[in-house]
Amino acid sequence: MPAITIEKATFAAGCFWGVEHIFNKHFKDIGIVTRVGYIGGELDNPSYALVKTGTTNHAEACEITYDPSKVSYETLVEFFYKLHDPTTANFQGPDIGTQYRSGIFYHNDEQKAIAERVTVQVKDKHYPNDTIVTTIEPATTFYNAEDYHQLYLQNNPEGYACPTHYLRW
Repeated sequence: MPAITIEKATFAAGCFWGVEHIFNKHFKDIGIVTRVGYIGGELDNPSYALVKTGTTNHAEACEITYDPSKVSYETLVEFFYKLHDPTTANFQGPDIGTQYRSGIFYHNDEQKAIAERVTVQVKDKHYPNDTIVTTIEPATTFYNAEDYHQLYLQNNPEGYACPTHYLRW
């Protein structure tokens, strides 16, 4: 029996509750596993209380574990761009601060190349007159958010969902 390959993709696109929820909703039949947390900052083991101040330089992010034989990284990157506005710097809807920035955190050189290529394609096709401000940077340590943040909108269907997390095309 061949070994199963599992890979990770990490995206920041505003409040992580909405990002996680829409990825899980869209890819529910292919068995992705998500967790939300913090990436890209200067402090080890940050808490939500610290990250929400905007002073740690962490982004709220969603880490997706997936089987590349079932969904490609390219498909995940394209979906990431569909679910938020990549032309707004450090905010999505009413959520403002560096922790809500748009970012792709790649785990290897192939992911970096795919992210860069898809970004150009998305800009040319969907945002020809705008600048995409999404950062493409190497994945650093991913710190899990507190338990109550995990699958938040699944567990709290009446919970807050950022109005900017919807499919644009």
